[in-house]
This record gives sequence, C-alpha cells and structure tokens, in this order.
Amino acid sequence: MKELESRIEKIEERNKRVEMDKAWEISWTRRICICILTYIVVVTYSYIISRYDNIYLSSLVPVIGFTLSTLSLGIIRKIWQKRR
Repeated sequence: MKELESRIEKIEERNKRVEMDKAWEISWTRRICICILTYIVVVTYSYIISRYDNIYLSSLVPVIGFTLSTLSLGIIRKIWQKRR
C-alpha cells in the first residue's frame, strides 16, 4: 500500500511540473521577454555591424537574438514561478 501511495505522489509531482512548464510556455511574460531581449540584441548587433554590408553577418541576428533570449529566460522563469 505504501508503494502505491509513493507512486501516486510521484505522479502528482510530475503532473505539477508539467502543468508549470505548459503555463510558462504560453505565458505572456515569456513572450514579452523574448520580444524585448531579441529587440535589444538586434539593435546592438545592427549598431556594431553597421559599417559592414555582409549577408552572413546580418543573418546571425535572429540566431544570436533567439539564443541569448532563451539563455536568459531561465532567470526570468524562476522569478515567474515564485510569484505564481
């Protein structure tokens, strides 16, 4: 009986994590942060490469913006989860 209760508790904990993950993925906080961080990266990067007219350098903008925004979202997510 204890084993069954333990398994149920583990399933309930997993379900809470899954629900939190889903809530984060569709949250406006996440969406707005991605937009703002990507915009900042694009402006900064565009300013840095303004002297160059190179398609390969320009193509890095979305990649760098997305990468940096996803890396920094971990911190924002922790704050968001504490407030939920």
